[in-house]
Amino acid sequence: MRIMTTADATTSTNTRPGATKTKLDWRLRSASALLLIQGIFMEGGVFIGFLVLAALGVSQQDAGTHFSFIVPFFQEHLFLMMIMSGIFGALRITGAIGVLRNKMWGYALSVINCVVTMVLMIFMLPAGIADGLLSGAALVLLLMVFYRGKSIT
Repeated sequence: MRIMTTADATTSTNTRPGATKTKLDWRLRSASALLLIQGIFMEGGVFIGFLVLAALGVSQQDAGTHFSFIVPFFQEHLFLMMIMSGIFGALRITGAIGVLRNKMWGYALSVINCVVTMVLMIFMLPAGIADGLLSGAALVLLLMVFYRGKSIT
């Protein structure tokens, strides 16, 4: 099953008979861009920061004093949180690439990532605000594509 695309699909000549190339909806491209920005710069940047801190031999207690989170547990376990950020970033980038390739698994993974981020963003304040803005916007765009113009009743 393909993700819904715009009505003005373009046909190209491929090596396979009957193969068509469709133009991806602008909302899917925009959602993918938001997810890639979030995955590469926000999540991936934190993981790269962990690698730098680990290479420099900075202790977890020293690193935790320079970052502020609403939940003290994250402050105390900053390195573990930075590693988890790398995992979230890899999943977010994978989902965004799947959406760009018009794959339903990428769409589903991206929706799951956005929903999980929206739930967890309150615990990550103040950084969670940017997470919420990017994930919330991407989630709205993804749902707009999925439901199109369907009415509630």
